[in-house]
Amino acid sequence: MSNRTETLTESPADVVRGLYDALSKGDVEGVLARLAPDVIVDEPNRLPYGGVHQGREVFVQSILGAMMGYAEVVITDAQVFESPAGVVGTLTGTLTAHTTGEEFPLIMVEIHQVEDGTVRKIDVYTKNPDELAAFYARAEAGIR
Repeated sequence: MSNRTETLTESPADVVRGLYDALSKGDVEGVLARLAPDVIVDEPNRLPYGGVHQGREVFVQSILGAMMGYAEVVITDAQVFESPAGVVGTLTGTLTAHTTGEEFPLIMVEIHQVEDGTVRKIDVYTKNPDELAAFYARAEAGIR
């Protein structure tokens, strides 16, 4: 008989799946729990919330706050793959502008660096950053 106790830890892919699950439910506390306090998120510069952001509160305010300030975000599919470069996630969904009702397909690929059960860094790539930036500009202006 062994006195050894085993601790179940989440794989890096499970951490990202948990993050995506919380995002899809709008669970901000669940999102924060999956991010390291000093997480670095690098978004395409063309977007209104583009650039490099550091800190989970900054992520919630500057990125999620901006995205959800312009549009309702619905995630329809999330896939997660572990690779030597980190955990790769794909997100698809729909943005619906609050001001106009215009819908825009959201397609993103993210590379996550996961350490000690939290996401430390996220590099975000969108399929069509120029069109996404134009959608946000129309949403802000209230035009189609």
